[in-house]
Formats: sequence, C-alpha cells, structure tokens
Amino acid sequence: MSVRTSRPAPCFPVLPPLTSRQAGRLFLDDRGAATAEYAIATMAAVAFAGLLIVIMRSDEVRGILTDLVRRALTVQ
Repeated sequence: MSVRTSRPAPCFPVLPPLTSRQAGRLFLDDRGAATAEYAIATMAAVAFAGLLIVIMRSDEVRGILTDLVRRALTVQ
C-alpha cells in the first residue's frame, strides 16, 4: 500500500492574503447599495402586486367588491 504525499489540487484558486487596507476598501465601500435596495424593494412590490391580482381575481372577492359598489351607489 503506497502513501500519497502530494496534496490534491484545490477546487478553487488560491487567493492571496487580505490585508486590513484591502478589507477596508472592499467592505466599507457602499457604492451600489442604494441600487440594490431599490431592486429588492421593487421585487417585493411586484410580488405583493401579483398576490393582490390573484386575490382580486377570485369569485368570492369579486362578489364582495361588486356588492360593496352596488350598496355605495344605491340611493335610499
């Protein structure tokens, strides 16, 4: 039985060590953060609008809204 002495090739490239100066530039820079926040808020609004569309298309909700409008427009 032979003993393997060499290490297997890494799956990922070996990165150079990160200095505190480089880390500060990478992690303290918030450029693009507002754009990402707008994108997340827009995605949440689209998801909420889709949910409302599904709810509003149901026959039960449509009947409730139609009845509400009829009662509001009826003169007594």
